Amino acid sequence: MSKHAKLLRRLFSKPKDFTWSEVISLMEALGYSLKVTGGSHRKFIHSETKAAHFICEPHPSKVLKPYQVRDLIAFLKEQETDEPNIEISRI
Repeated sequence: MSKHAKLLRRLFSKPKDFTWSEVISLMEALGYSLKVTGGSHRKFIHSETKAAHFICEPHPSKVLKPYQVRDLIAFLKEQETDEPNIEISRI
């Protein structure tokens, strides 16, 4: 199992210590690019589908809040990135 597949599995377990750097690494591996939209607001845009996920970069701590983890999981499920059937070819 690749590093990014492990990160996706970890995210789906709803950890209380999922970091911003883990989000960036995972989203980039899934084909998203990070755009700064102002202040701490960030947007991940998929290179092919143009699907976008908006999120605030956590600060001063770099750990995501529980609602951010839930929102990210819901977004990835909408985009059909299911944990049991991880598309390893994209990672």
